[in-house]
This record gives sequence, structure tokens and C-alpha cells, in this order.
Amino acid sequence: MNALQVFSFTLLSVLAVNAQVIVPGRCPKPSVQKNFDAARYLGTWYEIKKLPHTFQKGECSTATYSLKSPGVVGVLNKELLADGSINSISGSAVSQSPSEPAKLLVSFFDNSPPAPYWVLSTDYHSYSLVYSCTDLGVLHVEFAWVMSRQPTLLEDTVEELYNSLSSIGVSVDKMITTNQDEAYCSAMHQ
Repeated sequence: MNALQVFSFTLLSVLAVNAQVIVPGRCPKPSVQKNFDAARYLGTWYEIKKLPHTFQKGECSTATYSLKSPGVVGVLNKELLADGSINSISGSAVSQSPSEPAKLLVSFFDNSPPAPYWVLSTDYHSYSLVYSCTDLGVLHVEFAWVMSRQPTLLEDTVEELYNSLSSIGVSVDKMITTNQDEAYCSAMHQ
């Protein structure tokens, strides 16, 4: 085995154990929301479905976006952990290119590379479909979120968004539902 194969196998093993979604080949290049308007996207979004990943272990997850400065969106992600505590992380997002403002780069830690945050589709008032993918040589790791302005989303809308993800090769059967039950999540709103 050459060094790249050993590295790829080791990385794949570590990520697979941590419930990441690893796929052979390079990241797809899906189209994103046309004429994306970050100002209309601001506010709170509830996570409805997601591909599993290591950095988010709780339920009742929300993402709140605010304008930090011209061209910079503040990001506050919150979740309710199993022990009843609320975990949160703050970061910022900037558009990669004025010609495609729905392709954002988000970062949460100083001196760490930003991650793609692509808004594939949104109507701004009820749903958002977000995709992120990072190439790892012969493999890629992908993330996807179905978000809503409310703690629920119509199943027909979820199905349409799943169809969009499937069309770019995302295994929607791996998507998991986030618990947004009002009673269970009440600690998030205190």
C-alpha cells in the first residue's frame, strides 16, 4: 500500500467509527439557490433532518443567523444534550463569490479552515436545504440539513428536498430526524 492508500484507509476508518458519511469519489457540484438573499435568510432555523456527523450529538437543534457586519453573517448553533444541558457554538459565514452568494464558507474556530455551507434551496419563510462537502483525495465527506422556520415541516416538502439531494448522489436513507418535540425541547426556549 502506498502512503495515500494508508492515509485514506485510516481516515475512512476514523470517520466511519464517528458516524460521518464518507463517499468514494470527488464532491458533486450541485446548483445552489438562485439570487440568494442573505438578509431574508437571517433569523432562526430549526433542524428537521440531517446526515449524521460527529460534531452534533444533541436534539432540538437550531441555527440562528444574524448580520455581524457587511458581508459577514453571524452563526449561532444550539442543541439540547442528553444530560439536559444546552450546547452552543458561534461562528461566522461569508459568501465565496458575489456571483454565487448561496455558496458560503462558515468557520467556528480561529486558525481552522472554513467549511462549505451551500444553500441549495430555500423559500426563506418555511424551508431550507443546506449541503456541505469536503474532498479527501479519493473520498469525500458530506453533510446535509433540512431546516424549517418552525419545529416541523410538511412531509411533502421533506420529500421534495430529499429528491434534490438524491439527484446529486446523497444517500437520503442515511438522513436522521432531529427531535423537535415542544415538551422535550422546552429547555431551549427558556
